Amino acid sequence: MIYQARTCFVALCLLTLPALLVHAQTPAAKDTSPAKTTSTKKSSASRDAVDPLIEQRRNTVISLLLSLADEAKGYHDETLRARVLARTADALWESETERARTLFHRAWDAAEVADANSTRRMEEDISQQKKLTGSAAIISPPNIRNEVMRLAAKHDRALGDEFLKKIAEAKDSDTATAQDKANAQYNSREQRLRLATQLLQDGDITHALYYADTALDSVDPDAINFLSALREKNATAADERYLSLLARTAADPASDANTISGLSSYAFTPFLYVIFSTDGGASQMAQRRSTPAPDLPANVRNAFFSVAAQVLLRPILPPGQDTTSSGRAGKYLVIKRLLPLFDRYAPDRAAELRVQMEALMADVSDRDRTGENRAVTRGIVPEDANRDPMRNMQERLDHAATSEERDSIYADVAVALAGSGDARGRDLVDKIDDTELRKQTRAYTDFQYLNNALQKKDIEEATRLARSGELTHTQRVWGLTQAARLLVKSDRSRAVDLLDEALAEARRIGGSEAERPRALSAVTAAFADIDRSRVWDLLSEVVKAGNSAENFTGDDARLSSGLRSKNIIMTSNINVPDFDLLGTFSALAKMNLYPTIEAAKNFTNEVPRANAILAIARTVLEEKK
Repeated sequence: MIYQARTCFVALCLLTLPALLVHAQTPAAKDTSPAKTTSTKKSSASRDAVDPLIEQRRNTVISLLLSLADEAKGYHDETLRARVLARTADALWESETERARTLFHRAWDAAEVADANSTRRMEEDISQQKKLTGSAAIISPPNIRNEVMRLAAKHDRALGDEFLKKIAEAKDSDTATAQDKANAQYNSREQRLRLATQLLQDGDITHALYYADTALDSVDPDAINFLSALREKNATAADERYLSLLARTAADPASDANTISGLSSYAFTPFLYVIFSTDGGASQMAQRRSTPAPDLPANVRNAFFSVAAQVLLRPILPPGQDTTSSGRAGKYLVIKRLLPLFDRYAPDRAAELRVQMEALMADVSDRDRTGENRAVTRGIVPEDANRDPMRNMQERLDHAATSEERDSIYADVAVALAGSGDARGRDLVDKIDDTELRKQTRAYTDFQYLNNALQKKDIEEATRLARSGELTHTQRVWGLTQAARLLVKSDRSRAVDLLDEALAEARRIGGSEAERPRALSAVTAAFADIDRSRVWDLLSEVVKAGNSAENFTGDDARLSSGLRSKNIIMTSNINVPDFDLLGTFSALAKMNLYPTIEAAKNFTNEVPRANAILAIARTVLEEKK
């Protein structure tokens, strides 16, 4: 997105405090009991008093934030205006509560316009794609109202409730946007759970429970995933709410096999939610790759099996009368999925469930009765860590009718091998006939190999790949800077050499590309930890590069790689804070505040300037007094 550059900025008048205030010392106390008591009181008073240097820093950044809020009124981009106002209000809340509340309301007004505009553009894009190809593939735009609500709710419940109510009213109004209508299924309950989950991710358990408790009244992915996330932070609170949900399920005649499958997610497969359809199909929703089963108290685990058996052993309805979400075939598969758990933890009920399966078998296909079904075993039966991705490759190749199909198989298996660092994947890439697919697959797998090497702290392999792999300049910068960080304690000189290589790589990126300031920011952040003497010159280069790249925002910490062909669509994203101005300017603000502020003000584009200032302000306002 292109943002109009603005060059005006409100200058700050900074007060200079005498250095003597910082270095003043208290006279030594005499060695007597009364004197010690007096000294203790003085020491306590000294600790309670506000450090004048910290107070000066705080006043500086508060003025900076207020100037930023004034500047945001003139932003033409409503998304940017909403985000800057909301993030400024979030940072100002403790020191300027009423002003922050006003800014949150202004942010909400801007967010409503931003969401409406992005929905209109999305619909136009979909319509255009359908005219050209007959189908459409789009990435949903960010929900700016949710972003504002998330920040407001953690400070003020009433404000969060007010924004939740406005979302509900917007969906019911005659002027509701297409996005509101399309997302009508996200009713107040689901909005509350989504907000609660976001607050939980921020570490705000109190506010998260406030919004979640009235919404934890039925079993679905939002509720169960929230409870699983809550259990990682407060197991007692999560188990209490899970037991309540079990009791509701037992008392509800509408509970069915999918209800039990959903409840099993909390107990045995956190963040993996599996349900089955009436025709035996499956839906698998995974928020994470793999999370171990929690160590539940015996009473909680026993309660699950008691309720599960009660629901699963309910009388089987005739085919024409079964209106459950799972149907008879889905119920069979849920029992088949959970039976290994019953065998282990509740064997006295396992025999009854096998009888129930026999009664349902006539409604199940031969494939579902005897074949391997990934949805039935996933998360329940341990994965075979030694399973070779190449085991069935030759059989697949024998059935491939065209060169295109064979190329897809080679690419698929090569990617699987690269994910685990298996070098055989490189040989398979060489076997791909299609030149473009071979090039894409090599680039994708080299990125995977580099990530794997860094995870294993294999500095030599990571360095080799960063230098010679089929990687972008930005990916090479990432590999070299991360390898340097791994080396700094054992070989600082070599770490600096790697950073010099990374810097040279960053400078090879085109001067108007947004990747150039991102890469330079990553190098600067690494030098801040390894060799501070070069930081300020590099920071000036980051700002200059940012001013030359009008699409640079400074708030994208993702590093991506993609593989796309007719038969394959794969993406890989890694979060790298060094590529985000937040990390860089936060670190530099701790080193030397005022030069960092001046550097932030030198961004001519609105977005990176705002993000840099917000990073500085948050760092200073969160400092311990």
